[in-house]
Amino acid sequence: MTTLVVATLSAREVGRRWAALALVIALPFWFYLVRRDATGQSMRMLTLGIGWAISTLTLFVVNASRSVDPRLRLTGASVLSIIGGRLLAMTGVGVALAAGYWALTWVDQDVLHPWAAALMMLVSAVVAAPLGSLIGALLPRELEGALALFSVVAVQMLADPAGLTAKLMPFWSAREIGTYAVDGGSLDMVGHGLAHAGVTWLICAGGTWAVFQWRLRLARYPEP
Repeated sequence: MTTLVVATLSAREVGRRWAALALVIALPFWFYLVRRDATGQSMRMLTLGIGWAISTLTLFVVNASRSVDPRLRLTGASVLSIIGGRLLAMTGVGVALAAGYWALTWVDQDVLHPWAAALMMLVSAVVAAPLGSLIGALLPRELEGALALFSVVAVQMLADPAGLTAKLMPFWSAREIGTYAVDGGSLDMVGHGLAHAGVTWLICAGGTWAVFQWRLRLARYPEP
């Protein structure tokens, strides 16, 4: 029940910041439009744009909830339910955004494996939510958090996909699945991408839980 309450509060916070929500929806489109003539690059840019948008929006929601989280803890909510509710809401927003942009590319681009393109965008959205949550937990100010996310996406864009640096970045999974979606190749690439996404999700979600478990710990006083 607490998880659903937190998810509702998070969704309400997103809806209240309508200007930020509009920019989040539009951001991946500009990424896509600038390379629309090249299918592979446009799909990869769009996918990274979705990841950046959802992680940044999650960062803002985490920072906006700092005054609410201690009160939820005092009412008996667990740290896991607080984090889980927020991730549930933001992942839902990300999945909706990814579905909309997949429909756009399905109509506008000639993709070899459309189902893999959908999976690529879905993976980016699912990984982005705990990534933004972890950055928000570590960096309490929005400017520093946004710059950190910008740095991550910039390195992901510039790094050689086959190199070690790219594989250490959180959105390498989407690029790997995207390569199969656009260029074809072995189906193992999809498996590798999903495995990378799973590990990344666990690291980011687990790191968020650890930080908030310490930050929202309740004081224990000895009984008189």
